[in-house]
Order: sequence, then structure tokens, then C-alpha cells
Amino acid sequence: MGFNIVMLIAGASTTPSPAVAGLLCRFFGLIDGMRIAYGIVITLFLAAVFLRLFLLKETIVSAAKSSVREIIQSYPTALKESFGVWKKVPKSMLYLFPSSSMAIFGFSATNLFTVIFATTVLQIDKFAWAMLIAVLPLTTILLALPVGKLGDKFRRKIPLLTAIFLFGLSMWIFIDGYTLPQVAASLILIGAGQVMINASIGALQTDLTPKELRGKINGFINFSNCIIIAIASILGGYLYEHVAPQAPFMLAAIMALPSFAAELLLVKERKTREE
Repeated sequence: MGFNIVMLIAGASTTPSPAVAGLLCRFFGLIDGMRIAYGIVITLFLAAVFLRLFLLKETIVSAAKSSVREIIQSYPTALKESFGVWKKVPKSMLYLFPSSSMAIFGFSATNLFTVIFATTVLQIDKFAWAMLIAVLPLTTILLALPVGKLGDKFRRKIPLLTAIFLFGLSMWIFIDGYTLPQVAASLILIGAGQVMINASIGALQTDLTPKELRGKINGFINFSNCIIIAIASILGGYLYEHVAPQAPFMLAAIMALPSFAAELLLVKERKTREE
């Protein structure tokens, strides 16, 4: 529920963003409109930095302060410890990371090309696309609390498995989406999947990882996912350009199958959850 309340706030704040971007590009043109949009992004990011730097409180009260030099010098050690920490977590955590990474890999192969495919292959008007993409945060708002309650009251894996299934299904609907209702349906499924997978993975990782190891585990996962996303983006670009525009989306749908199977068969929830 906690993870999804955060997503609810984020979804509510970003709901008007696609419409604002569409209006900026319509009134100021693509180049100037995007420059204004990036200016807004910079301003909001700096505000977020200020809030987190001065108002966010650490959960580990004994954490020592480090200088920039110490952080740089400790990087090799931190990297080594991030690999070694996997020996201290349950096997389900070992299976959760690669199984979820498969879904992330497939989805990342499509991210950069979704708007290109929609506006060039499906021939959706750019302003209409900006309005249409707003269904993603709306879906987040509507499903955040029910999904969070489901994961807390019953099982974490139910929304996780549902999310992977929805991702795969949404890709097949999207590549055949030559009508706006079809595209809208695929975006709603993607939004629902994002709500479920973000909350359930975060909750499962918390359940399976002792508090003192979560920083190392999250660091390793974020580090690895950046590499996975980069490789998937390159592969998606190659497939889009040299095979077929539909190929990255087909890859995402196919990658959902082994991810679903691994989550279903290998990842076990603990009866006693970590605090």
C-alpha cells in the first residue's frame, strides 16, 4: 500500500503532463515547445533535489556522512559487496531479480520507439497521441490503492504475475492498433501492469531482504537494470530499423513468457516478512 500511495501521488501529478506537452508543441512548434518542456523539467528536478536534500530523513540513523572523495574511493568495494550480498538473501530473491529483468529487457526494447511507431506506422496524430498517452497516469490513479491493498492482504505474486501477463498482451494489441480504441486499450493495460509490477516487486524485495542489506541489493539491481535497459534499447533500435517496426514489440511480448514462468515456479513468498 505504501509503494502504491507514492505511485498514486506521482500519477496524479503527472496526469496533465502529456496534454501540456502536446499544447506546447502545438502552439510553439516542436523545437521551441520541447525547449520549454525541458525547462520545466529542469526546474521541477531542481525542486525535487532541494526537497530530498533538506527535508528527507534517513531511515538508518547511524549512517555516517561521507565526503565525495570517500564515495569515489569506496566504489570498487561497494561494487564487490553488491555482488557478494546475494549470498545472504533467500533463493527467491535470486530468482526474482533475473525473472523481473527479463520483463524489463523486453519492455525497454520498445520504450524509445512507442511514440515513433504510433505516429508513423499507426498514423496517429501527434496531438492526439499526447492526449491518448494521458490514460497511463489515469490508470495509475485508479488502480494504485486497490492493487496495494491486494498485495498487502493476500499475496505479492498475484499482481506481479498479472502485470507480466498484461505487458505481453498489451504489446500484441498495440502493434495491431490501427484504431484509437485499440491503442487506448493497450495503454490502459500497460498502465495497469506498471502499477502492479512496481508495487509488487518493491514489496517482495522488502519482504525478502533484511533491512541492513537493502541498500546494496537495490544498488546492484539499479546498476544492472541500467545496463539491461541500454542493451535492450540498442537491440530494439536494430530490430525496428533492420527487421520490422513491429519486431521490438513482439520481442517484449515473447520475453513476458519466460518471465511469467520463472516468477510462477521459482519465486516463493515468505511466511514471515522482513520488517
